[in-house]
Amino acid sequence: MAAMQRLLKRTVAITNPHPRACFSSLRSSASAADNVASPPLIPPFDHQPHPYNGPSADEVFAKRKKFLGPSLFHYYQKPLNIVEGKMQYLYDESGRRYLDAFAGIVTVSCGHCHPDVLNAITEQNKLLQHATTIYLHHAIADFAEALASKMPGNLKVVYFVNSGSEANELAMMMARLYTGNLGMISLRNAYHGGSSATIGLTALNTWKYPIPEGEIHHVMNPDPYRGVFGADANSYAKDVQDHIDYGTTGNVAGFIAETIQGVGGAVELAPGYLKLVYDIVRKACGVCIADEVQTGFGRTGNHYWGFETQGVIPDIVTMAKGIGNGLPLGAVVTTPEIASVMTRKIQFNTFGGNPVCSAGGLAVLRVLDKEKRQAHCADVGSHLLERLRLLKERHDIIGNVRGRGLMVGIELVTDRKEKTPAKAETAVLFEKLRELGILVGKGGLHGNVFRIKPPMCFTKDDADFLVDALDYAISRL
Repeated sequence: MAAMQRLLKRTVAITNPHPRACFSSLRSSASAADNVASPPLIPPFDHQPHPYNGPSADEVFAKRKKFLGPSLFHYYQKPLNIVEGKMQYLYDESGRRYLDAFAGIVTVSCGHCHPDVLNAITEQNKLLQHATTIYLHHAIADFAEALASKMPGNLKVVYFVNSGSEANELAMMMARLYTGNLGMISLRNAYHGGSSATIGLTALNTWKYPIPEGEIHHVMNPDPYRGVFGADANSYAKDVQDHIDYGTTGNVAGFIAETIQGVGGAVELAPGYLKLVYDIVRKACGVCIADEVQTGFGRTGNHYWGFETQGVIPDIVTMAKGIGNGLPLGAVVTTPEIASVMTRKIQFNTFGGNPVCSAGGLAVLRVLDKEKRQAHCADVGSHLLERLRLLKERHDIIGNVRGRGLMVGIELVTDRKEKTPAKAETAVLFEKLRELGILVGKGGLHGNVFRIKPPMCFTKDDADFLVDALDYAISRL
């Protein structure tokens, strides 16, 4: 029986370009043991990688250790030498294909080497690679107009920068200048950057150096799974009010939060939390900043921006990563009133809004609209979450499955009641998934959360392959 099913599964994968339906019938009729009897196969994909004639992984790694900073870390015991990418897949030096379920740390939105984005970048490169904003160029204005059209309310003024850290640092400076206050509030478990200023907003000790952080308060994280108040948004909001009442003059510069914490392990905030906190912060003369570096551009499925899932409109929105599909690009969008404070001195960014990145960023927005990627994330994400929640019923090591759209977290624990982080087991499964052809991210303070945030062209067949591979790997722990 098992041998026959293995043979059928291999045959279906080769002959059927959409094997998910066939696999589901096998899953429903097979026993648990038969279901994971053989490794699942990566879905078919019509792309032939280019021959690779460059240096080997060992040679690259040796040179990297010699000439690059020792603080760099790498995934996997034997680091991968990734040499090519196409849509949701990556290829190593041997031509082996991997499902990229982490999207270059949630950066590749449209897909690796998407032809429309590549064409926009190439055509602009042929004409003009660089000119700063001291001159006029239509690309930056066209991109700013298109980006502003995606924003609600009076969020209509755009500043372009090069990264999420830069975007959050600029937003923090705007908040302090506009309000005349210094105190910033962020959430525990948050990640907002690694620059000398944003490292203070970040609240994970693994990312923090012992340097001055300034006037920053870290309030309780409204985490429905691990938080002390569960999903009770009112109790978490009271903690914010207490910090303002006891730890400040009564006024603050601003509050910043991700709607779904990325590096922290795909933690979605308690429902209704931002509405309550935005009101508290504004009464304390502060501005509200939404960090959309990972949640923006339709990734959550239900909405284009993560903050919309909480029914709020921020005063400042920061974004990066998916905005450029891999280009070094970030942005801050705010209101004309807040933007006016930047005219008190010179505000300038040499590469922010350069023609090539602007052309590429505009192409990204157009691709996401043309290919209806927000709706796609909702559809595929729902399928993925449903399958993962069923998998959770089979394996006690899965403590929590959470997220929206294609921003998903799988938290692994050794004891569901105590929620003890399964650190060692996560490390083993992480390596096993790579062996099976799947690249995922890790997050959370203890590194026990798999971060599933693939390019937004990720399919249901890819989702099934990922879940089947995780099932196979866990069953062999």
